[in-house]
Amino acid sequence: MNYLLDTHSFISAISESKELPTPVRRLIKNNGNDIFVSAVTFWDIAWKVSEGKLDVEGVPIEELPDISLQAGFKNISLSPAECATYHQFGITGQNPFEGMLIWQAIKQDLILITKDKDLDKYRSVGLKTAW
Repeated sequence: MNYLLDTHSFISAISESKELPTPVRRLIKNNGNDIFVSAVTFWDIAWKVSEGKLDVEGVPIEELPDISLQAGFKNISLSPAECATYHQFGITGQNPFEGMLIWQAIKQDLILITKDKDLDKYRSVGLKTAW
């Protein structure tokens, strides 16, 4: 199966947080699954750190893509087509980082790993979630 970590899930996974439920940890560690991290996540983290909304405890933000790869994840870019078709998603007022991760998961047929139960409302437009 193919999964996309949202920002919170990515941070929890690389910090080996106990917040991740055991089933989520198992699916992330399952070698039969491909776990993806979007460039949007790295941008979201960098923005939150620069705004003082997130402390990554001394981890250089620039190293996060390499840390992701070392953890066995696959980093993916945001495509021009995903950007240009975002309006088709039909949402307003959504955190733009979260919204783009949702859209990217839909467009690339990835299961979004997120604890945000409010995202269930996007199932009707094709979002699949785990957590």
